[in-house]
Amino acid sequence: MIQTSNLSLSVSGNSPSDRPVTDDDRWRQTHLGRLLGHAMRRFDERVLHLMAGNEGVPLALANLASRDQISAAHVHITRHLGLKGSRLTDLARAAGMSKQAMGDLVDQCTAWGLVQREPDPLDARARRVVFTPVGLAWLQAFKDAVAQAEAEFREAVGKDVATVVALGLEAYAH
Repeated sequence: MIQTSNLSLSVSGNSPSDRPVTDDDRWRQTHLGRLLGHAMRRFDERVLHLMAGNEGVPLALANLASRDQISAAHVHITRHLGLKGSRLTDLARAAGMSKQAMGDLVDQCTAWGLVQREPDPLDARARRVVFTPVGLAWLQAFKDAVAQAEAEFREAVGKDVATVVALGLEAYAH
């Protein structure tokens, strides 16, 4: 064991955890979590780009998407909002966001005409977030863009690899 100031380093080197962190830090750039994060950002950016060019998306929204005013964070609403609506707390939980952050996104999406708040039929005190007709057109454009981005992924990595990746991610996520 080598002792330098407050840092103790094992020199045996028999296992990866025995080697000092300073030997090789390439793992920080290539570990699975980082690669998954990069892949998700790339996929979301591609989906938003495709949506910006979709004729079914209202022009104002397409312009926002093409100028990067709509971000992957806004996609959380598209991914997680139930077709019959969702309470804000449920939407935030599904997206892994705070209620306040989701509320801000809902406010923006309301201003853009994608969603609206309406009374919850099951609880008079609560409100539900629901898609507007414009929001449903946005959702269809999202579906089309996801299908195209997935096809591009399969083309880029090959059908077999894409299948293994999808199966592996599905198993890992659940």
